[in-house]
Amino acid sequence: MRKFLALSLAALALGVQAQDQKKAFIEVPQWVKDIKLSGYGMVQYQGSDKEGAKENTFNLRLVRASAEARPHKDFYAKVQMQINGNTSEGSSAIRLVDLFGEWQKYKFLMVKAGQFKRPFTFENPMHPITQGFMSYSQNVSKLAGFSDRTGEQASNGRDIGLQLQGDLLPDASGRAWLHYQVGVFNGQGINVKDVDNRKDLIGGLWVMPLEGLRIGAFGWTGSRGTKQADGSVISTPKNRYAFSAEYAKDDWTLRSEYIHSQGYDVAHTKGDKADGLYALCIAPIIKKKLHVKARYDLYRDQKEWGTSKTFYEVGADYVFTKNLQLNIEYARVNERATKSNYNLVDVELDFRF
Repeated sequence: MRKFLALSLAALALGVQAQDQKKAFIEVPQWVKDIKLSGYGMVQYQGSDKEGAKENTFNLRLVRASAEARPHKDFYAKVQMQINGNTSEGSSAIRLVDLFGEWQKYKFLMVKAGQFKRPFTFENPMHPITQGFMSYSQNVSKLAGFSDRTGEQASNGRDIGLQLQGDLLPDASGRAWLHYQVGVFNGQGINVKDVDNRKDLIGGLWVMPLEGLRIGAFGWTGSRGTKQADGSVISTPKNRYAFSAEYAKDDWTLRSEYIHSQGYDVAHTKGDKADGLYALCIAPIIKKKLHVKARYDLYRDQKEWGTSKTFYEVGADYVFTKNLQLNIEYARVNERATKSNYNLVDVELDFRF
């Protein structure tokens, strides 16, 4: 009996060992091994001497983490979380900002679905660090879905939908002369379903006649739905267009965009039109290392000069490595609505990991 028990235990042990060895040899798919984890942080100090609203504060502007993968050779996927709140807006919620997949088999036709940047303006899709300044321009922030004048939740320029895009007319070197993008979206911003069952249609087209140069136009028509206490829904219209130009080559960047918007806010406390214009230059002093910069940034919340707010900005940045950068900016701000002029200083340490 003892011998039988001993043999049984030995057989069981061998069976478990064989199962463990089998598990050890289970192959992990290559695309899982190739998942890329990354992120970035932007630590900020800002001070201003605006009368009645003086500021002197440190701030965590952004902290984000993301994962990118290619589950198929023709398919790209990304998920990105914002893991700090926006202290300037009082929101402390950790939130999903990107979740999308894109079929990329053909350069002339790529299909993206999920939650991602709206295809409106050149600046909106840019990374916050490479965008170049202490914030996105006012017209992009107010009219592309960051802190939208319609009252839409802060959505970092993103929405949920489906988009087609592609490059056309390649030259002998393979560089395309024409790019298009068009998408249909809920119109509500990030992480929410459509409310009024009416979709936003957004598109852009630009030409690239020279290396580093692109000139484009964008259009946007749609609405934002707001559910009332009695269950009814109000649709706030959004009809917008933008004209854009950029030259980025040899570490120089020159960019300007004008945006026009028609459509009231939900409470109808503002006029039905707004517009804005910015123009900027980033110039290398030491290539890929030290830059000086300037930006003119105008926004009119009711398309009247009495509602204009203008930033006159100058600054510099120093790139320690590709993953670490220091930025310093000074702005003189003019607010016609409040008849005030004040100074603003911004210092940021940006890092990637």
